Amino acid sequence: MSTAITLALLSLAAAGVLDVSFKRYSRKARSRGTYLAICGAVWGVLQLGYYFAYDIGTSFDANTIWFGTSAGLCLAMANLTFIESLGHLNVSVGSTIYRLNTVGVVILSVLFLGEPIGIFKVLGLLVAIVAVWMLYDSPVGKEVYEKVAVFLWLAILASALRAVFGVVAKAGLNAGVNAETVLLIYAVSWIPAGLIYGILRERDIKLSRENIAYGTASGIILCLVANFIIGAMKLGDVSTVVPIANMSFIVALVISVILGMEKLTWRKSQAVFLAGVAIYFFAQT
Repeated sequence: MSTAITLALLSLAAAGVLDVSFKRYSRKARSRGTYLAICGAVWGVLQLGYYFAYDIGTSFDANTIWFGTSAGLCLAMANLTFIESLGHLNVSVGSTIYRLNTVGVVILSVLFLGEPIGIFKVLGLLVAIVAVWMLYDSPVGKEVYEKVAVFLWLAILASALRAVFGVVAKAGLNAGVNAETVLLIYAVSWIPAGLIYGILRERDIKLSRENIAYGTASGIILCLVANFIIGAMKLGDVSTVVPIANMSFIVALVISVILGMEKLTWRKSQAVFLAGVAIYFFAQT
């Protein structure tokens, strides 16, 4: 197994834990904007602390700033549109649409980065789509669709922006940007995104013991997710490592079942199995 695949799997595992943390946080009426801002702040502090501890330098050259800011903006917009869509959609609907950014990542990376597309990658993508679809268990009728159509499109926009983020981040790495600096920029991008959402949409940026606790824990995990996936991108194709990392629902589902947050149905078991098959196919590319 290559180092890139290993790092993608580590990102998958950490992202699964992060998914559960956000899901538990969202079960009550708490400020999602504040949560995002705290996550970004904690991630940024940890990133800087790591650089200082190991004397790792950063470089704010024009190339790094351009790619870092562009990708960071896409990430911030993806976060904002996604959490707004979740305010009006069933979580399973919004999350299913968001996970399909895998499709956008593969298509965009082939078109704009010239990454190869082989039989194993195609099979992996098709199986991954089916696996994600198997998680979707909330049919949207015509009447319901008319009420939430705007927010369905917001979830689709969030998915597209997340795909663009992955491709722009990889393009930056290909162009020789300083990976340490762009990671810091990505972390910082969460802070204004969260504050903007909290102030303009929720009109609530109050700190509480709960959002500080959840935000801090999630920020630590988020730091791991980001460093693992950027490390994987540096060594492998984004059209391979991101789809693998996007199968994080495997870990999230297992943890949720253990904690009694979800029941393991036959349909979800099939989704987990198919996700494993998809990962196997992507790992062969």
